[in-house]
Amino acid sequence: MLSSLTRRLAVSRSAPPVLRSLSTPPSRSTDTEGTIVAKLTEHFSPSELAVQDVSGGCGSFFAIKIASDAFKGLSTVKQHKLVTEILKQEIQEIHGLQVSPRE
Repeated sequence: MLSSLTRRLAVSRSAPPVLRSLSTPPSRSTDTEGTIVAKLTEHFSPSELAVQDVSGGCGSFFAIKIASDAFKGLSTVKQHKLVTEILKQEIQEIHGLQVSPRE
């Protein structure tokens, strides 16, 4: 059901295209969702990035899928720590976060 709510947009960068997944149309995406995308894009230059509000649109729980060369050789725990450190401020304001990093 969530996949039917997801909309993918290509974000142009000099690197390969980054996919941004939104649970709501871009004009109605939450500020937190946009901030998460911006911070992760800036810090990790991901080859793939999907940020999805899985709380039904209220912005309290996000699922993140991210692929980046920055994760090469790191354990999953270290990859999670890198992501959550960047999103420390946003995590304080939400109820939950699901992170799925990969190289």
